[in-house]
Amino acid sequence: MRATVDFLLHDWLRVEQLTARERFADHSRETFAQVLDTCERIARDKYAPFNRLVDTEEPRLVSDEGGERVVLPQATHEAWRAYAESGMLAAAQDFELGGMQLPYAVEAAANAFFAKASVSIGAGMLTTGNANLLMAHGTPRQQQVFAHAEFAGRWAGTMCLSEPQAGSSLSDIATRAEPDGEGFEADPLGPRYRLRGHKMWISAGEHELTENIVHLVLAKIPDADGRLVPGTRGISLFIVPKRMVGADGALTGERNDVALAGLNHKCGWRGTTNTLLNFGEGRHRPGGRAGAVGYLVGAPGEGLRCMFHMMNEARIAIGMAAAMLGMAGYEASLDYARQRPQGRPITGAGKDPTQPQVAIVEHADVKRMLLAQKAYAEGALALELYCARLVDEQHTGEPAAAKEAALLLEVLTPVAKSWPSEWCLEANSLAIQVLGGYGYTRDFPVEQYWRDNRLNMIHEGTHGIQALDLLGRKVVMEGGAGLKLLAARVQATIERALQDASLAESANALAAALQRLGAATRSAWATGVPEEALANATPYLQAFGHVVLAWIWLELALALALAGRDDAFALGKRAAQRYFFAYELPKIDVWLGVVARREAVCRAMRPEWF
Repeated sequence: MRATVDFLLHDWLRVEQLTARERFADHSRETFAQVLDTCERIARDKYAPFNRLVDTEEPRLVSDEGGERVVLPQATHEAWRAYAESGMLAAAQDFELGGMQLPYAVEAAANAFFAKASVSIGAGMLTTGNANLLMAHGTPRQQQVFAHAEFAGRWAGTMCLSEPQAGSSLSDIATRAEPDGEGFEADPLGPRYRLRGHKMWISAGEHELTENIVHLVLAKIPDADGRLVPGTRGISLFIVPKRMVGADGALTGERNDVALAGLNHKCGWRGTTNTLLNFGEGRHRPGGRAGAVGYLVGAPGEGLRCMFHMMNEARIAIGMAAAMLGMAGYEASLDYARQRPQGRPITGAGKDPTQPQVAIVEHADVKRMLLAQKAYAEGALALELYCARLVDEQHTGEPAAAKEAALLLEVLTPVAKSWPSEWCLEANSLAIQVLGGYGYTRDFPVEQYWRDNRLNMIHEGTHGIQALDLLGRKVVMEGGAGLKLLAARVQATIERALQDASLAESANALAAALQRLGAATRSAWATGVPEEALANATPYLQAFGHVVLAWIWLELALALALAGRDDAFALGKRAAQRYFFAYELPKIDVWLGVVARREAVCRAMRPEWF
């Protein structure tokens, strides 16, 4: 995998050019390599050997005089400590904050090693995202007290959105936040509220890896009549620490009114604690009163806008996690296929039973399954790093380039989250198939990779939500400016590829696919009726993602040609590119067909007919 990461960063994305910018001027290709080396080593030593352990020794509750607490394996504690000490939690932060001022593309690539080694142990995704949100929307004191402690690894972070009765429908959340008495606005940590409500699916919601946990909680502030405003415009965002802190950031020794209500026992990601939390039930009473103390972030009613800063960051990270699980399964099944003897070659005379068996990697159908995994996993990794590179352009590029990068990232984020989650899960399924019966046992790791990856189509916005976001908002916003920009980027790649005889056929195929995607988009919205356009949003998302990945693979083929490489590494990637265009890109016709004709069967189906 490291050779692929280096190729993507340097031969394709040219990240070394970023060192010409002031923010990254202290870096070089050598410093980038040192970061990658360190993370690869920690992942190999502290994560990978314990991936099965944390799957079988799930987080468990124990009760003592201090109440219920979550116990994790010692390996998880050591892995977290090694990660925190590496400085990666603050990788993109200013030097003055103890950060490295790394480009996000390099940070994302470095974190990929941890996701591949053990996505279940984790690498601080929520903690970093939590702190980054506070750096963007918090007050200077909130940043100093909460975000800086998270970047240092002393405190961890969560995001608390979903509720038992609301799920993904955030407009229906019922957690209340009421001003904490007179003078509530004068607290140095921000306007102080008391929260009451229930949150669920909270990853890392309770543990003892750090001395404190910073919960970012969505809640509604009642109006003058004590009623909660319907919809999302009444949602605000609050910092709710597990343990109370003073204005200087020191722990007071008092527990906030946040109680663990239970653990969710999951199909995969079993090493990650997933919790139900009750806020303000009175089990703990800071200041002698019930209600979890929370500090307002940003303005009242702006909570969802603030939280999307963290959610969008998390969506790219989830796409990377899915890609890395696909990569792990691919490498495991490839290794098995090279060693497993079975069957004999098919020749003109059929199979000769007197000949010795061959490794199954010699069989065409096994090669098909391995090529599919390679195309999915390596293509997904390239997509995530491309999006990470857009983040760098958005933050440090010239104004026009930064604006374009932000717009392109808006369009690509639903794809960056959803496409790897669907197709790298399929890669994991194929990995199990390559191993046959052995793949279905716990004697080999591929079944765990599949179980771990199955979550990624669900959390941080399900597939259906990403599809609605893409077709309902992203491709039509600003008069379709984002879609036009993406199409222009794809068309530029096509023009370059047409100059290479070996890529001309693929270039023409991508041009036709791009045209069909544009036509289907227009047809979906031809009547202007959202119910008609969005009923087939998920097939649209699938087709859109396949067009994007075909573009990515054509880009990689051009990068290989520019580098003049014809070694086994390059030949393997060219084969994966050809596979994608031959086996995958043609699938879009069926998906776009139902989109273009606004197929009504799903929206017209009545519940009683089931």
